Amino acid sequence: MNVAQAEAYHAGQIATFSETQADMVTAITMTNANEAIGITRAAVAAGMPIAISFTLETDGCLPTGQSLEDAIGAVDTATRRAPAYYMINCAHPTHFESALPVGADWVQRLRGIRANASQRSHAELDQAKDLDAGDPAELGRQYRTLRHRFSHLNVLGGCCGTDHRHVEQICLACVGADAPRPAAP
Repeated sequence: MNVAQAEAYHAGQIATFSETQADMVTAITMTNANEAIGITRAAVAAGMPIAISFTLETDGCLPTGQSLEDAIGAVDTATRRAPAYYMINCAHPTHFESALPVGADWVQRLRGIRANASQRSHAELDQAKDLDAGDPAELGRQYRTLRHRFSHLNVLGGCCGTDHRHVEQICLACVGADAPRPAAP
C-alpha cells in the first residue's frame, strides 16, 4: 500500500488507542517504508508516540530490498523523525548484525530487537513442517553480543519460534551486558 492508504488504514485503530490508557503505539513486522510512514503519520495525527519495528531478510534488508538505514532515513525524513525509536523483529541476529555499523548515527535510532529463534529464511520457515526453535542459549549470547556493540538497545524480546526458554536466556545473557565483563578465573 502507498503512504496515504497506510495512514487511512491504521488511523481508526490508532485513534481508538488514543482514547484509552494506551501510552504508545508499536508497529511490528513492517516490511516496507511506505506503510511505516503511513502508520507514523496516523500516530502523529492522533497524538500518540510510536515505535516502528522492521522485518529483515537474511541479507539484512527489508523484503523490498531496501536497506534498514534507508528505510529509517525515509521514515524520519517523511515524518520529521516522529518515531520515538525503531526496532528489528522477525529476523535472526545472523541476518542483520553485519548491517549495523558501530557508531553510525542512524543505528542510534534503534532501541529494540525481537529476533526469531531460527536462522532459517522467511521462505524456509514458510515451507517448514516443523518449528525450528533454534538454540535458546546461543540466541541469548547473540543478544549479549549485540548489547555489547550497541548498549542503547534496551527493548528485548522474541519473535517467531521463541518461547519462555529463549526469553530467559536473553535475560540471563543481557543482565549487566553493558557493564565490563569479569575476568575469567
